[in-house]
Amino acid sequence: MRLDDERESDNIEDRRGESYSSGGGFSFGGGGIGIGTIVIALIGSYFLGINPLTLLGMLDQAPHQVQQHSAPAHKPPADDEMARFVSKVLASTEDTWRDIFQASGKQYRDPKLVLFSGSTPTACGTGQSAMGPFYCPGDQKVYIDLSFYRDLKTRFKAPGEFAQAYVVAHEVGHHVQNLLGISGKVDAQRRRVGEVEGNALSVRLELQADCFAGVWGKRTDTMKHVLQPGELEQALTAAAAIGDDRLQQQSRGRIVPESFTHGSSAQRVHWFRRGFDSGDVNQCNTFAKNSLG
Repeated sequence: MRLDDERESDNIEDRRGESYSSGGGFSFGGGGIGIGTIVIALIGSYFLGINPLTLLGMLDQAPHQVQQHSAPAHKPPADDEMARFVSKVLASTEDTWRDIFQASGKQYRDPKLVLFSGSTPTACGTGQSAMGPFYCPGDQKVYIDLSFYRDLKTRFKAPGEFAQAYVVAHEVGHHVQNLLGISGKVDAQRRRVGEVEGNALSVRLELQADCFAGVWGKRTDTMKHVLQPGELEQALTAAAAIGDDRLQQQSRGRIVPESFTHGSSAQRVHWFRRGFDSGDVNQCNTFAKNSLG
């Protein structure tokens, strides 16, 4: 990506190297959550998703005490190339979504992006590196351990800068959903339906965030010509790599569609491509479509 001359965001919070103890983790409903349940949640949300606690429907049952991060926020070192790259990607999402919101008479509020290693406190509970990148609506922050990009390249065979940028853009897509009230409505609806129906709603939420990421990619490239030949395919490869069907086949050896929480590989590619081809957020209403592709 051609980002050398682009600005960096002021909304980066670097917590790497800080030690944090969660004090024993979470307990819900008077008992612990089994390791098998956690593993399933992490597999389903490992890539480009919201906090796995949200996917499990735990947030509403979790203790309402918001974990505070007491250490002062600071920016990453100037010679940290990966952190600078992520900062520039975040800045490009700020520019794009500010324009989109302004055009519709709304004001966009920038999210913070937290770099961490190991674990870190969030308003949604303890964030763990094993969760992959996630967005917490409680504090309106995106969290990422940059070592995740190593897995993106090696484990999921999805290398390249635009694939890495897609990760951030998807999580920012969840922030957009939060600002527009979409996430809140979906969470409320999920509480009123069964597990299968709730999973289906989560899929629509995730695919819309993919579409929003595509809109960002198209509009950013149109304004600043940041993409180089072949880079669009990097994001499409990443989208295909993290479909629920492919992840389940790899981890379980079988596919269970009713347990999908993010969508199939084909669906994720379809909705990212839909957003990218159109550059129009109005094309991203996954909740109005009977067929998701």
